Amino acid sequence: MERTMIRHPGAVAMVAIDGSDVVLIRQYRSPTDSILLEIPAGKLDLPGEDLVAAARRELEEEVGLSAASMELLITFWTTPGFSNERLWIYLATDLTPVSSRPHGAEEEVAEIVRVPVADIAGMLAADEFDDAKTIIGLAALVARLG
Repeated sequence: MERTMIRHPGAVAMVAIDGSDVVLIRQYRSPTDSILLEIPAGKLDLPGEDLVAAARRELEEEVGLSAASMELLITFWTTPGFSNERLWIYLATDLTPVSSRPHGAEEEVAEIVRVPVADIAGMLAADEFDDAKTIIGLAALVARLG
């Protein structure tokens, strides 16, 4: 049997809670040729990279926040039909502002968006998110909060 498969180093994403808000990023994604509202995320840069260290790096790069607490929220295979990408989503809390370090043209023009935690369940129900990791991460947050 022949298969087309993409090998991927894995990625991390963060549901970042700052006060009563979830911190999201609105950015252009060339594969979809659209602007998506997402949780911050990024690829693991080095084989064997520490997941929490990668999550901290990506949170600082994308939205200029440092998290004193990182707790694993959920992990999953993103597209097991053709890729071995695994994604770990962390709940990032106790946030403090730091200098953001955008990595690439998409992040340089991205917009940071704050949404009240209380609005997330309704936004999910209204299909206001198109990105799978964001839907999964925010649904896991809503489930945890009850």
